Amino acid sequence: MSRFYITTAIDYANGDPHLGHAFEKIGADTIARFRRLLGDEVRFCMGMDEHGQKVAQAAAAEEVDPQALVDRLSGRFRAMWERLCISNDRWVRTTDAHHKRGVAALIERCLERNPGDFYEKAYEGWYCVGCELFKRDHEIEDGRCVLHPTRELQWTEERNWFFRLSGYGEFLRTHFDAHPEFLQPESRRNEILALIDGGLEDISVTRARLSWAIPFPRPTSDGVEQGTWVWFDALPNYLTDTGYPDGDWQAWWPAQLHVVGKDITRLHAVIWPAMLQCAGLPIPERVWGHGFVTLGGERFSKSAGVGLELGDAIDRFGPDAFRFFLLREVPWDADGNFSWERFTERYTSELANGLGNLASRTLSMVEKYCGGAVPDASHPEIDGKVSEALATYRRAMEAHLLHEGAAAALGLVAAANGFVQAVAPWKLAKDPAREAELHAALAALVRALAVSATLLSPFMPVKMEELWARLGSGRAQLPRFGELEGLAVGGWQAGAGDVLFPRPES
Repeated sequence: MSRFYITTAIDYANGDPHLGHAFEKIGADTIARFRRLLGDEVRFCMGMDEHGQKVAQAAAAEEVDPQALVDRLSGRFRAMWERLCISNDRWVRTTDAHHKRGVAALIERCLERNPGDFYEKAYEGWYCVGCELFKRDHEIEDGRCVLHPTRELQWTEERNWFFRLSGYGEFLRTHFDAHPEFLQPESRRNEILALIDGGLEDISVTRARLSWAIPFPRPTSDGVEQGTWVWFDALPNYLTDTGYPDGDWQAWWPAQLHVVGKDITRLHAVIWPAMLQCAGLPIPERVWGHGFVTLGGERFSKSAGVGLELGDAIDRFGPDAFRFFLLREVPWDADGNFSWERFTERYTSELANGLGNLASRTLSMVEKYCGGAVPDASHPEIDGKVSEALATYRRAMEAHLLHEGAAAALGLVAAANGFVQAVAPWKLAKDPAREAELHAALAALVRALAVSATLLSPFMPVKMEELWARLGSGRAQLPRFGELEGLAVGGWQAGAGDVLFPRPES
């Protein structure tokens, strides 16, 4: 059994979860569930980024203690991910005692191994609290950060500890060349390679006058205690979750996949590998930088007033349908748009009229013509479609092209629905001489349903478990991916049950 350690970006604790957060978590969860289908032992980590100036400001605005604020928000995020059936088995908070100790241990290790990579410098520049980053000229438009145009940049002057990131350009270029799969999709890789080839700048890794932070192990030469820059605190969460620096943390490190938004790929594909190299620790195997979900072409932004209530979107057709729609509609390797109209269209055509209709017709016919007992038979036409779907689906999912994986599964559903229309089992049932043809058709349709339910289970875990139960296999759990080719369905006791995906009321 292979081990697969997958993480998402930890969410910043200054507001409630929104659609952008949900898109990332649902996508990562779908990957984690697919890896379990393959038989991998999966460790799936998410969590909260709870330090930094932005959190301190949000707490001050509410006139509460920062710890009280992050405690409340952590609970809200966890409740939302439970509602969306996110299957993470790990939850990191950067205010946890173990995480703080792990960050301090990592920085000390860097200082001991490469003390020359850290130096003091008086610094001044424009600082974006939204990004928790000093911004370069090309990242500023009309005096504002391009990612947070509603926030005013702050001119900051202070003496900080700096990390000599400029010394890691050659290492990073070599790593990218040796591991072309390290950063995906290709568009993200090209962006970061251009950044590396253009020359890296050293980065300030501490902040003066910031109390809501993990203390940096070294004061500056003038004796000023410094707070660790929030990203030097946040990025190590992937490592500290393994138990670092205690116990058998090497059993799960390096991670196989970091799932992050495209706006923070530089931090994960440049700064994080440089930190690990400085510490003499292995580099994560892969970083995936997904795109943004927009609303009417505008990126979701609480500060800009662009958004929708996540709970309203889930309530429309339920958590599974919402999960399915996001990953079906928005390419996992590009940006995409959310609209209520498209949500209703896809739900109606692909779930209610597509998969739901196939399940209802098939199981009703098995009940009517076979007393619910699935015949022990096969049909080469639909079985061939199953084999084709399995191959296409696996290629897409292993490449993390989740929208293509969903399309492959739906292709099998469409083929099965077309098969029903072409074969017309209700006509075969009228002729006793064609009983063998009827049994072959119904068995093939049940097999197609079983395979479709399994392939779509990473996207819609609750509904597909419900469909699987109706197929009457006698097994509580869905099969593994390797069992699907030639899956034997003879003798199953199927039952139609209620409508799987009710059609929307007009």
